[in-house]
Amino acid sequence: MHKKGLDKFYALVESFENLPSIGKKSALRLAYHIVYDNTYSGMKLAHSIENAIASIKKCTLCNCMSEHEICDICLDEQRDSTNLCIVQSAKDIFQIEQSKQFDGKYFVLESLDELSCKMLVTLIIKNNIDKVLFAMTPSLSNDALILYIENLLENQNIIFTKIAQGVPTGVSLENVDILSLSKAINDRVKI
Repeated sequence: MHKKGLDKFYALVESFENLPSIGKKSALRLAYHIVYDNTYSGMKLAHSIENAIASIKKCTLCNCMSEHEICDICLDEQRDSTNLCIVQSAKDIFQIEQSKQFDGKYFVLESLDELSCKMLVTLIIKNNIDKVLFAMTPSLSNDALILYIENLLENQNIIFTKIAQGVPTGVSLENVDILSLSKAINDRVKI
């Protein structure tokens, strides 16, 4: 499909295709827009990508994204430092923050390696954390991870919770998978 003499254009299309949720048609449309319709937008995008890659790193306390050694959430003294939410990805924090339902601190546990576990345990003990919320995608492996962390911290006086799961608002029961429906029925609440 490559037209001779447009190698750079098709390299751009391919770069867009490598991004999550961008297919061939969308990649072609984006590349055309940037190269032909709005070159300023393309230059601005390239500059923003370069700046983000050069300046965003992991917070040394919680593993969240930050432009500094310690992220703004960890530095925020207005947040409840005894309440910790453990997530799998820094992007999960954006979702939780948007909900405005959590006022504590976070810890991003991307993998269960020795260094991450040591960082987590040190953070919990150092900050006298007494409430831990696991905000992870429901799965058997994540349930095992939660049990492992609870066992690591069994000598601490901590209340462990995890986000509720079940039927999403506005979704009819015919469109809910059996596992989610089963969890919703088993975890039902009194009204």
